[in-house]
Amino acid sequence: MSNRRHDHRVPRSSDKAVTREVKESSTLLDFVMRALDGISRNKAKSILAHGGVTVDGQVQSHVDYPLVPGCVVQIRRHARPSSANNPHYSIVYEDRWIVVVDKQQGVLSMPVGAGSLNMKSLLDRHFAETHQRCTAHVVHRLDCRTSGLMVYAKSVDIQQQMTADWHETIIDRRYVAVVEGVMEEPQGRVESWLHDTDRMVVVSSPVDDGGKWAATEWEVAEQAPERALLYLHLLTGRKNQIRVHMADVGHPVVGDGKYGRQDDPGSRMCLHAFRLAFHHPVTGEPLYFETPIPRYFGTVLHHTS
Repeated sequence: MSNRRHDHRVPRSSDKAVTREVKESSTLLDFVMRALDGISRNKAKSILAHGGVTVDGQVQSHVDYPLVPGCVVQIRRHARPSSANNPHYSIVYEDRWIVVVDKQQGVLSMPVGAGSLNMKSLLDRHFAETHQRCTAHVVHRLDCRTSGLMVYAKSVDIQQQMTADWHETIIDRRYVAVVEGVMEEPQGRVESWLHDTDRMVVVSSPVDDGGKWAATEWEVAEQAPERALLYLHLLTGRKNQIRVHMADVGHPVVGDGKYGRQDDPGSRMCLHAFRLAFHHPVTGEPLYFETPIPRYFGTVLHHTS
């Protein structure tokens, strides 16, 4: 079974809670499914992940939380995630082992110096607020100025398992970008060797110069007079890979002052990780997540200078 997208609607006054007393021992997930007339397993997980279930007045999100006779369970179908009012991220999926987030641009994946705005610290705060005894451990990274989907582990063991088997764990990673210019072909592929320099810039070589081989596939979703909207598929996951490769072919990402136009007037870089699919590290279940293309991309795409 797969997870595509989860409901983040604000609760309405008509969203009534379902309250049930536990009559026989059960896990929380099974109880929620029965209490809501056999809703799907994924929908029940989503309700739990978004803080929609309390047991004896305490929010519980673990699918295998043990229920005993006499417990009182309250369920809200359209509960808001605890991150609903956070402008920096939203939680797309969460269970006892992992959490998938939609990160906004301008947020680092990990702390860099004291007081930096980063997803690990934001998630650690979320875990503390929801009384979870865990911390966030990065599995893969996004550039600070790139938005989109990321997965974090809730323990070092799960992190190490996912990173050690990353090529087997990952099913699909895709991005959407607005790039400069008119694309010469409807689709293409870029390959090169990438390596860091002392100036903190990734450089690209068409031949093996000791760097790391990288490959990116792209496809035009929409062509405007001066810019194009592309879907991009990472065949490897190197630092700044998409940004460097699109600059290589003469179509840098809009808003990328590092590898593209230094005078770009855009307020953000137009690169978004919209799809993430991977095998769950414990259950082995394939999980699929997607987020919408940021509205800002459409405005930038049709902007003319």
